[in-house]
Amino acid sequence: MTSTPPVIRNLPVTDRHDVYDAISPEIYFSGSTFRDKVVLVAGASKGIGYSISSFYARAGATVVIVSRYQNTLDEAKDRILSELGASKPSAEVFALAADVTDPKAIAGVVAKCVEKYGRLDVAVANAAIGGSWDRRFTEGDPYEDWWKVMEVNLRGPYNVAHYALPQLEKTGGSFVAVSSLACQASLPFASAYSVSKSALNRLIEYTALEYPLVKSFAIHPGRIITKAPNPRAGPPPKWEPPAVDTLELPAATLLKLTDGSGRFDFLSGRFLSANWDLEEVGREWKNDILEKDLLVTRFIVV
Repeated sequence: MTSTPPVIRNLPVTDRHDVYDAISPEIYFSGSTFRDKVVLVAGASKGIGYSISSFYARAGATVVIVSRYQNTLDEAKDRILSELGASKPSAEVFALAADVTDPKAIAGVVAKCVEKYGRLDVAVANAAIGGSWDRRFTEGDPYEDWWKVMEVNLRGPYNVAHYALPQLEKTGGSFVAVSSLACQASLPFASAYSVSKSALNRLIEYTALEYPLVKSFAIHPGRIITKAPNPRAGPPPKWEPPAVDTLELPAATLLKLTDGSGRFDFLSGRFLSANWDLEEVGREWKNDILEKDLLVTRFIVV
């Protein structure tokens, strides 16, 4: 085992760590692109999910926010509406408490959303946990230290997809699962998190295959300090990648991916990173991505 940085393959494009011109959200904040759109964000009460929810609300969408605890959701809702203030007097945020690992609860969330608003245009599966990252997977509790991570990080997005995709198909909408570059890393003690994100990427390939009218994306949000994952794997001295990315980066990226323009629909069914400059990806890599079927899970023989 080693604590040296893992080799992670990336597209050779400009590495972004904050909002940049090509994904500037201002055009959406001042325009009507997302007006009358309904967006569901699971794992929305804090961090990345909160930022994503806030950006959609600022863009004029009706936002349904979901997490396990009603009190933290209500606080998030109040914060979003307070930040909008008089600029979006008609803004609506609907807070529904549900555990993403409970299929009946998520079925109820989607049903209430459609009953109340009549449609669903974007669903974001963001809820995740990191696991312990401090021992071999055979040395911990088989549920709490491994399988629980799989349930939250894979079954959770599956549940959201299962109930949201039929509604998104009706609107030609978008499904986004928040993944991680950890899917490519081989780090000691991180198997639960890495395996869950690898499987999540594969699930997105199938959502695009079986629901081609829905744009489906697996996205690495950037390296942002949250409660998941826990401190890095490996024996001392532990490797800790720099947390240099802003919460606004993935939020702005999602607005661009789901704006209905179709410009980045070629990435549907694929893994991408919010750190990748989308303008460069479209300009320099689109043909290769489509012709060589890149950014999906495949054997490569060289």
